Amino acid sequence: MNTTLVIMAAGIGSRFGGGVKQLTPVGPNGEIIIDYSIHDALEAGFDKIIFIIRKDLEKDFKEIIGNRIEKIAPVEYAYQEMDDLPEGFSVPEGRKKPWGTGQAVRCCKGVVNEPFAVINADDYYGKEAFVKIHEFLVENYTPEKSKELCMAGFILGNTLSDNGTVTRGICVEDEAGYLHRVIETKGIIRNNQGTIDCDTEESKDIIQENNRVSMNMWAGYPCFIDYLENGFKEFLLDDSGDELTKEYLLPIIVDQLIKTNRASVKVLETTDKWFGVTYPEDKQIVQDSINELIEQGIYPEKLWK
Repeated sequence: MNTTLVIMAAGIGSRFGGGVKQLTPVGPNGEIIIDYSIHDALEAGFDKIIFIIRKDLEKDFKEIIGNRIEKIAPVEYAYQEMDDLPEGFSVPEGRKKPWGTGQAVRCCKGVVNEPFAVINADDYYGKEAFVKIHEFLVENYTPEKSKELCMAGFILGNTLSDNGTVTRGICVEDEAGYLHRVIETKGIIRNNQGTIDCDTEESKDIIQENNRVSMNMWAGYPCFIDYLENGFKEFLLDDSGDELTKEYLLPIIVDQLIKTNRASVKVLETTDKWFGVTYPEDKQIVQDSINELIEQGIYPEKLWK
């Protein structure tokens, strides 16, 4: 069974280089975080890479990343544009950016025709999550289970930044390890006492070091993209949010699917430490973490031969 890794990279700015966190070199030979995610995914058994980008970035993106990865694995592109809307809808005057991660994956309709996983371009997820998700997609699939999704459940304590607060989706699971709901929790930080605190009242009483959290690493089958297509129309028709800033986000979409019994989501715990460049000060931490993984023999010093 073929499987695909989808990488959401449309948020990369129009100027490559300084300040663009997805393209910040973190490896000893100029590797960026995306390189390590692709390496881990291919090692786990994924066959193809799909980059979600903007059309105005295509030339530069291919020169800096895509052409290099094409020498290693099959690569395709999907394009997230602000005006890529269902028939009958138009971009509100004053809207400045696309519609979020749900719209991004929706752009893969017709491009993804096999089981797939989706990740952010600027997050390091570790090897374990890719292995577990790939095994789930391949071993768990039957036509009757095509509506069953999975996600990598990272341990909250392994996903914090030393340089400021973060937002995480706190996972509430049932006894069988299936997702019951996701509580989007802002302002999470490890305080001076070494305990974890947050700004979200709903999470204050349940937030703990070992909570599983979503880092936007989801996986499923092509019918999930059909959900995104239909749900996007409902999202656009809903006038309860600010039409200039509201976003169609994967965690919220998945939460709605669970509540309406249209999908189930298996939470696959991963104990790897997440890291990413959330703050400028994080860059050195990421570089040090990659060097440590190389010293442990987890990665070769030169990632690609």
